[in-house]
Amino acid sequence: MTVNRELFDHVMVPNYAPSSVIPVRGEGSRVWDQQGKEFVDFAGGIAVNCLGHCHPALVGALKEQGEKIWHLSNVMTNEPALRLAKKMVDATFAEKVYFANSGAEANEAALKLARRFALDKFGAEKSQIISFNKGFHGRTFFTVTVGGQAAYSDGFGPKPGDIVHCDYNDLAAFEALISDKTCAVMMEPLQGEGGIVSPTDEFAQGVRELCTKHNALLIFDEVQTGVGRTGELYAYQGLNVVPDILTSAKALGGGFPIGAMLTTTEIAQHLKVGTHGSTYGGNPLACAVAEAAFDTVNTPEVLVGVKEKAALFNELLAAVNEKYNVFSEIRGQGLLIGAVVNEQYKGRAKEFLVAGTEQGLMSLVAGADVVRFTPSLVITEADIREGMARFEKAVASVVNA
Repeated sequence: MTVNRELFDHVMVPNYAPSSVIPVRGEGSRVWDQQGKEFVDFAGGIAVNCLGHCHPALVGALKEQGEKIWHLSNVMTNEPALRLAKKMVDATFAEKVYFANSGAEANEAALKLARRFALDKFGAEKSQIISFNKGFHGRTFFTVTVGGQAAYSDGFGPKPGDIVHCDYNDLAAFEALISDKTCAVMMEPLQGEGGIVSPTDEFAQGVRELCTKHNALLIFDEVQTGVGRTGELYAYQGLNVVPDILTSAKALGGGFPIGAMLTTTEIAQHLKVGTHGSTYGGNPLACAVAEAAFDTVNTPEVLVGVKEKAALFNELLAAVNEKYNVFSEIRGQGLLIGAVVNEQYKGRAKEFLVAGTEQGLMSLVAGADVVRFTPSLVITEADIREGMARFEKAVASVVNA
């Protein structure tokens, strides 16, 4: 059988438009395609491959658990799930963990829990959910409606109700919106898909205070920011704002599908037996790999290293921009970095991604105006410099086209 890009068009649902490049092997922050062409990976599977490709700790955990037990239903629990949950509880504000398969599923669980909590404690009138324009929380119908991007949620019929949005970092608009009928507020502690936008301290703290005032649960979607991405284990720890519920996925499994919802004992008790579940949630194979990823990332060496690597990344990116003047702003935290194209290149961020691919660099976009970089948290200095040299060639090719 010939396996190439054309086969995708024959056998796959056309909801993606993948590149012609088909990677077949990865090691660290380098990837090779079917033709043997090498790429430096600044994309990390969209902030997923937190330890790069085929990290020995993850490969070892997968092999070891793969020879023990792969799957059990939640009629029984398992050792890897319990060990991982204990480590996550010990490292965060949380006291209880629920495992799922993805960020969307973790967010779905968080939203259902918030609604159930409000119903049990305050009654049916308290059901409003507030989230933020340009937010992204997954692709289930509930989470895509809560996400503040109509392009993703429109066209599927009637949406789940009592969900409203306001602008990120607009505390006055948020204060005008929240009330005692609000059951939950879902926000990213740094907007990812929406353009790599950090919250101001005033906004983050103001949202927390208003949630407390109105007995609304604050849900932090840390699917993209969690597990070391910002240089903290979770981004909330750098904001000095503690949520009531936190969701985690992407980097949690280092590339193996897993998601988690974390919360307190008081809130968790409202998901009683039978109210929610997942066939694969807490799968021992997934949890064993995630435990290895979590243990590796949750060290001073890696977390301090993220901030050091981010400083180098930003320095080199600024040097490229000084030469070609294509970006109006470099923003983000840790190794979640966004380069905002200036007015001259507005709407053309993807051209830099495509040009980068031609030069042997994997990168991302966050909307039409932001080139996004989410490399491995343990990427070497040599790979950062080589990748940025390739990115400079990509920028030059767009500028000189």
